[in-house]
Amino acid sequence: MCMSLFSALNNADNTNRPEPPRGFSKIKKYEAEKAISGNLCRCTGFRPIADVCKSFAADVDLEDLGFNIFWEKPEDANVERLPPYNQHKVCTFPEFLKCEINSSMNTLKSFKDNGALECQWYRPASFEELYELLNSSEFIESHVKMVVGNTMSGVYKEINLYDKYISLTGIPELSIIERNSKGFTLGAAVTISKAIEVLKERNGNVLKTDGELVFDRIAEHMDKVATPFVRNMASLGGNLIMAQRYQFPSDIATVLLAAGSTVCLQMASERLILSLEEFLEGPPYDDRTILVSIHIPYWSSASISSSGTSKYNIIFKTYRAAPRPLGNAVSYLNSAFLARVASDRSSGDIVLLKLHLAFGAYGTEHAIRARNVENFLVGKMLTVSVLIEAIKLLKEIIIPKEGTSHPRYRISLAVAFLFKFFQPLSKDLAQVEKNNLHIPDVILSSKQLVEFSTEYFPVGKPIKKVAAEIQASGEALYVDDIPSSKDCLYGAFIYSTRPFARIKGITFNPTLVSSKIVAYISINDIPEGGKNVGSSFRFADEPLFADSLTEYSGQCLGIVVAETQRYANMAAKQAIVQYSTKGLEPPILSVEDAVRRSSFFDIPPSLYPTEVGDLARGMDEADHKILLAEVKLESEHYFYMETQTAFAIPDEDNCIVVYSSNQYPEGTQGVIAKCLGIPQHNVRVITRRAGGGFGGKATRSNPANLQYVNLSASTFWVADDTSSYLNYGAAISEVEIDVLTGAITILRADLTYDCGQSLSPAVDLGQVEGSFVQGIGFFVYEKLEENSDGLVISDGTWSYKIPSIDTIPKHFNIRVMNSGHHKDRVLSSKASGEPPLLLAASVHSAIRKAIRAARADFSSTDPDDSSVSSFQFDPPATMPLVKELCGLDTVEKYLEAHGEV
Repeated sequence: MCMSLFSALNNADNTNRPEPPRGFSKIKKYEAEKAISGNLCRCTGFRPIADVCKSFAADVDLEDLGFNIFWEKPEDANVERLPPYNQHKVCTFPEFLKCEINSSMNTLKSFKDNGALECQWYRPASFEELYELLNSSEFIESHVKMVVGNTMSGVYKEINLYDKYISLTGIPELSIIERNSKGFTLGAAVTISKAIEVLKERNGNVLKTDGELVFDRIAEHMDKVATPFVRNMASLGGNLIMAQRYQFPSDIATVLLAAGSTVCLQMASERLILSLEEFLEGPPYDDRTILVSIHIPYWSSASISSSGTSKYNIIFKTYRAAPRPLGNAVSYLNSAFLARVASDRSSGDIVLLKLHLAFGAYGTEHAIRARNVENFLVGKMLTVSVLIEAIKLLKEIIIPKEGTSHPRYRISLAVAFLFKFFQPLSKDLAQVEKNNLHIPDVILSSKQLVEFSTEYFPVGKPIKKVAAEIQASGEALYVDDIPSSKDCLYGAFIYSTRPFARIKGITFNPTLVSSKIVAYISINDIPEGGKNVGSSFRFADEPLFADSLTEYSGQCLGIVVAETQRYANMAAKQAIVQYSTKGLEPPILSVEDAVRRSSFFDIPPSLYPTEVGDLARGMDEADHKILLAEVKLESEHYFYMETQTAFAIPDEDNCIVVYSSNQYPEGTQGVIAKCLGIPQHNVRVITRRAGGGFGGKATRSNPANLQYVNLSASTFWVADDTSSYLNYGAAISEVEIDVLTGAITILRADLTYDCGQSLSPAVDLGQVEGSFVQGIGFFVYEKLEENSDGLVISDGTWSYKIPSIDTIPKHFNIRVMNSGHHKDRVLSSKASGEPPLLLAASVHSAIRKAIRAARADFSSTDPDDSSVSSFQFDPPATMPLVKELCGLDTVEKYLEAHGEV
């Protein structure tokens, strides 16, 4: 986030904007906030980070900054008293990183000197040099990859090694930027960020023409693709190549297709100019075909001079529906529409003269033009009946391929976007909408109220975290940052993909990366005297490796060891596991299955619950009855910013030192000792910082309230059954849902939380905000997807979406109460890290009410009918679910109600 903000500050200060007040940059509040839109953070709630970003902005106001409650400010406080921004101040580069870089450079030099460099890089200066390289004898048997920014590897992971890389950035023709009366020509190596910048440039006019507004809209849409730091590296051509060769669901391809773009291709012996549609529909091009440039034509509006009574305009709009408005989020469906329309000055009737309707990312091989719909509409005036017929035709075209998630939802999005584009142009439905491309800047606002206590000062004073500076500067050392010792080896787990099966054997694909495997470690390699234990629980141990039978999908089978982490990770993907299910019962993959088959954990009798009173009688005599209903809560990824990492170093006298990011080092010590068959005192575990844990790095066990709590050097207190934490909080949330897409906007959230007598109000405030936002993820965004074998497939940022700064409440207000002291509690402090997560249920409840209102609006029966007001609404409230409950046919119902049919 620091680097993203720094980049935005630097870019703003290098523009021709007016000089800001002393001590501030040229950046605006909205830009500063948006700079970190693609960054993720699991525990802060984003709000305080947004405040820090805005504090650099030229238009910042003190009331914009929530952290002012902890700022010991004078009475005449104003933003000019904030620490000045100095872009020329040089930060201290961490010494350990200098050592690491020097070590890497020496290693690289050693590789070169010994002729053992793993791969070779080439940077030709022309197409002639490129094809000379490709046709040379040393390239014939090589594994070659051509790259520009190589951001594709973030989507399509490299599972094998390349021995030669060719950078195309040295070919000048691939970086050209030309603008003339015919339009823009952008070289394929031009970054997406640069393309956005040049497309937004004015051509000397005070008011932009329709054609320039087309370029503006393209740039606007590109600005929603990926994240700023990805767009700074990713090339325009690379995006289109992925769309053509790998069926990547590209937003850029759809937008450029609607704009009538063409591409220039360089073959070994010729050059071709193709429409983007022809390019996308063609067979996948091989690596020797280079995308040279993309041409976006200039669309102009003019009067029809024959009668002088009509004129035509260009209207261009783009749409997308994605799990997250900004950042890395692939669209459920994207679309872009260009129309040349003529309007009669006397009657006001609008006729479609030309039409481009492009759709993509809905479960299709590539973006398409809806030609049948275009042909039907051209030459017609837009009436409700015409629009209904167009929608019928569209549904025959937008057909997601088999296996696509939420197919009916994606079809409904295509209908919704078509309606959204044409509704302002229909005489029956509304007046012609002005072609206004301005999107209002939404600035997050917040208010924090914290009750302080000085009774036990300095306890209760909001103080800065000890390691705040080194963590914010990037100097903090995590386990994965520790420089590796000489001859260090690296491991990667191989996991089962079957839930209940016999393991017949494990082999590896004969690839380049397989030759890098040093060893494979499995249950057979546990030392004599050691046990197959990977984690320890209250009732039983969990095995480290599967034996001859897998117990669940995702169970560890073994560890592949290689000379680098990259080789180990790649080699693990080359593993071929042979399974057999002969004679085995089907696996249990749900709680319902477990109940039906009486598969339960054995609980010691001493832990059985004791029934108090007569439950059945009490329910029968109760004034209010509990209706029979089912509440289903799914799981949530821990989603660490730093994953579980360990660095093990053998020590003298059969000892071992382990650097671990585990939250429970004493438990880790015991498990390691038991597995290796050595005394616990022979194992030394060092945990510097966990990098975010949320309990998951405690090996899924937490020896909570029966353990000793150290209060002083000489006094111990043993928690009893009456001393459990009692946490109180309340939240009110206000949401808005888009009935066309199912998109949710959290307009406001007001939280009140009782932290008892806070040990540090600053920490408690941050914890309350962070856990509430994590709860928003659980109740709204984070859908844990599994395949038919129970294997989690939404296991990374590409497929699993936690909240980001653009999805948190627009108005985020927190009150932290101080309820005083209690004799059974340590300074009466209360947990604030996890309980406020439950307050996010208010967001889910608000969404339910909004859905109920939408169902009533579109219902043809009595709005109070139970079928309208009652529905199953399990979290998370994802866009497809919200849209489905509002109605997948809302557009059709609206048209039928407002039309002449």
